[in-house]
Amino acid sequence: MNYFNVERMITSLAITFMIIAGVTLFTISAKAQTDTEVKNIILVHGAFIDGSGWQGVYQILTEKGYNVTVTQNSLSSLEADVETLNRAIERQNGPVILVGHSYGGSIITEGGNSDKVAGLVYVAAFQPDEKESALNLAQSAPDLSNGGILPPDDHGMLYYNKAKFHQGFAADLGKKQAEFMWASQGAFAAQALAAPMTAVAWKTKPTWVVIATEDKAINPALQRRMSERSGAAVTEVKASHAVFISQPKAVAQVIESAAQGALTAKN
Repeated sequence: MNYFNVERMITSLAITFMIIAGVTLFTISAKAQTDTEVKNIILVHGAFIDGSGWQGVYQILTEKGYNVTVTQNSLSSLEADVETLNRAIERQNGPVILVGHSYGGSIITEGGNSDKVAGLVYVAAFQPDEKESALNLAQSAPDLSNGGILPPDDHGMLYYNKAKFHQGFAADLGKKQAEFMWASQGAFAAQALAAPMTAVAWKTKPTWVVIATEDKAINPALQRRMSERSGAAVTEVKASHAVFISQPKAVAQVIESAAQGALTAKN
């Protein structure tokens, strides 16, 4: 065989091996990047509203390739709502980020201890400690809603005062939208709000928080105090209690940060 032909063959083989090695390294790197990002997200609504409020956040996250589940809570008891969350967690193929708004923070705190749960995101939400309830926390700070939540009715259900709903719950949404939200509110059992925590997921899971600085349903000062206690990564957004509806991009960004950082974050 001609010397120059042998040299060309060796050079060709070397280039081929370099290409194969490069493709292999790229594949390993891509897989490593995928393995460090959580792709499953569960969105948990709070009191007086339902899961449809997450539509804007859902659309942003699904367009980015996340597998998003939205729970529909009965609001009849914390136990029932945690069971709804547990069923949603069981259906996930791989690790999951839990996101709770308002009373939904109690649900993910109590129900977020599964090994599948990689991280928690609280959006203008309660973060109760052990033996503490959302009601305890609400009563520990000044009420900025001017008595927006009515006393329990004869069935032990709570409702939001129609005259105070727009300003107290969703001041940065349009009047018509706020009126519909009030008209479609679900009955919320007072016992759910008063239920104490028996397990506290934020003590063992990486935690992120969105604080709504114009919130009148959960005092922003209380949100900051709870976030400091939980050691959460905090993002403040100028918005009402309905921040997940009025500012879906800001909320989705925090959720995405949690999905990208939960598996490598230290508890």
